[in-house]
Amino acid sequence: MVMDIGLVQAYAYFFTTALLTFLMCAYGYHVYTSKKRDGKDYERYSDMVLHDGIYDAPVEKLNSAKS
Repeated sequence: MVMDIGLVQAYAYFFTTALLTFLMCAYGYHVYTSKKRDGKDYERYSDMVLHDGIYDAPVEKLNSAKS
C-alpha cells in the first residue's frame, strides 16, 4: 500500500483535530471539577487581564502569615 501525501495529510488532520478536541474537553472538565472541589474560580483569574492596574483590587487576599 503506497500512501501519497494527500492521504498522510488527511490522517494527520483527523488525528490532530481529535487530539485537540479531547484536550479541550479535558480542560473544561478540569475547570469544572476544580471549581466544585477546591472552590477555585478561574473566571476571576481571567478578569486580571482587564484589571491589572496598580490600584485595582487583587483577585484573592494573600495570607500574611509566613509558614
